[in-house]
Amino acid sequence: MERAEFYQAQQRFDRLYKEMDDLYHDLAVGLGLSDSALNVFCTIYTLGDGCLQRDICQRSYTSKQTIHSSVQRLCVQGYLRMEPGKGRDMHLYLTEAGRALMEERIRPVAEAELRTFAALTAEEQEALLRLTEKYVRCLLRETESLRHSKGKRKEKPL
Repeated sequence: MERAEFYQAQQRFDRLYKEMDDLYHDLAVGLGLSDSALNVFCTIYTLGDGCLQRDICQRSYTSKQTIHSSVQRLCVQGYLRMEPGKGRDMHLYLTEAGRALMEERIRPVAEAELRTFAALTAEEQEALLRLTEKYVRCLLRETESLRHSKGKRKEKPL
C-alpha cells in the first residue's frame, strides 16, 4: 500500500471511530442521559444489579472520577443506591425508578447492539473482533512511551 493510500485508510478508520463515538453520544442525548450515565446503565445491564463501581470503570474504560460523579448524581436522582461491600468496594443497585429506566431506555439499546452484531456473519464477527483487538494491542505498544511519560514532563497539561 502506498503511503497516501495508507494515510487515507487510517483517516477512514479514525472517521469511523469518531462516528461511532458520536452515535453513542447522540444516543445518550436522545435518551435524556449523559454519556457517563449511559455507560453506567449499560454496564449494569451487562454485569447485573449489585455490580461494583470499579467494575463499571474497568468495563467502560472511564475514569474513577467520572463514574463516581455519575453514580453520585444517579443516586441523588433516585435511580441507584450504593451499598458497601468488602473493604472499599461499593455495590450498585437499581431502585424501582432505575429498573424502569433500564427497561424503557437501556434494554432497547442493548437489543439494538445485539441485532447489529447479529447482522454480521460469524466470520465477519470474528474478523471484526480479531482485527480490532490487534489494532488496540499495536496502538498500546506504539504509544507506551507517550502514555507513560506523564511524570517526566515538567509543564502542566494543556
